[in-house]
Amino acid sequence: MNPLFLTHFTNVTALGRGNQAMFSALSERRSGLSPCDFQDTKLDTYIGRVKGIEDSSFSDELEHFDCRNNRLALLALQQDGFEEAIVRARDQYGAHRIGVILGTSTSGILETEHAYRQQCNSESSTLSDTFTSRYQYTHNTFSVAHFVRTQLQLQGLALVISTACSSSAKVFASASRYIEAGLCDAVVVGGVDSLCLTTLYGFASLELESPEPCRPSDINRNGLSIGEAAGFVLLERQNRDTTSPVVALIGYGESCDAHHMSHPHPSGAGAILAMQQGLASSSIQAIDIDYVHLHGTATKANDKTEDHAVSSVLGNQIPCSSTKGWTGHTLGAAGAVEAVIAALCLHHQLIPGSLNTQTVDPCFSSNIVLQNQKKPISTILSNFFGFGGNNCSLVFRKI
Repeated sequence: MNPLFLTHFTNVTALGRGNQAMFSALSERRSGLSPCDFQDTKLDTYIGRVKGIEDSSFSDELEHFDCRNNRLALLALQQDGFEEAIVRARDQYGAHRIGVILGTSTSGILETEHAYRQQCNSESSTLSDTFTSRYQYTHNTFSVAHFVRTQLQLQGLALVISTACSSSAKVFASASRYIEAGLCDAVVVGGVDSLCLTTLYGFASLELESPEPCRPSDINRNGLSIGEAAGFVLLERQNRDTTSPVVALIGYGESCDAHHMSHPHPSGAGAILAMQQGLASSSIQAIDIDYVHLHGTATKANDKTEDHAVSSVLGNQIPCSSTKGWTGHTLGAAGAVEAVIAALCLHHQLIPGSLNTQTVDPCFSSNIVLQNQKKPISTILSNFFGFGGNNCSLVFRKI
């Protein structure tokens, strides 16, 4: 594929608002995970909660978009001069030539959960008109793209991808194809997923949540930590700032093994195919990868399967780690947020060692690093493996 430059990017996670907050936490090995205190949930687990969402607000003309997910998106758009960067891109390309492609898994479902609770506690047999009139702007999966395009005053194509944990990784692949097809000159890609009762109780019912901060690749790993986050990247054909090195997407691979609704293929077939395609589309070899950013959810099955897949495709010498010990698993936002992490790592020449991991599972073959390493790196492969066998691998390079 032709490289696409990450000319501007931003994020909001449990680590704080903006790129500096994220990189400081990575450097200081400071986690954003804390005991679950979301609304009235009674769950013995840790979460990556973004502070201050409840205090944010919308302008009157955008009030119909108001929900936790879109509030999270707005907070991210307001960081790192991202909105200003879009204004400059809009002036260059035209509002109709900039696309918006985002990923989410649950969108504004929290509004629907509240609406059903309200209905159950009332004498009404129907949901409130206030909720139903706003459904398309809140719970509807497309609502976050609709909101972001409106907020940024863009008029190009817009769509949302919802393939569980690979959602906002696949947006990079889609953006590449749309740009290659000449349908847009630049694309705002990203992902937004916010905490809600469905995910917290859903993963608890699957017995996949850890009662402690998650420990990717650890011999005693016992589940994931759910997080919420928003991340956005402006992808362009050219780097408009030629005075300094920039990170580019140089390849991607996608697959769907459809082995099971929630369990990965035991042989890692889909994960292997996604990584192989990522290398092929980048026109590079395994030896060219300096760091593998693992999906690394800290569940028994997922980490084991990914280790087998990584060692099968890339061998056992390349440094590997997961960053979910910092942010938690941000589900549909993981692709975008961890793309931002990859970009920051390339900019600052940092390999982050897996946080909270004490003893690597002795059955693993991959080179799992536990401490931060400052060393020259130019190319990162990032993995994202979602429910239903929806897999995506992205390759980033500092150019």
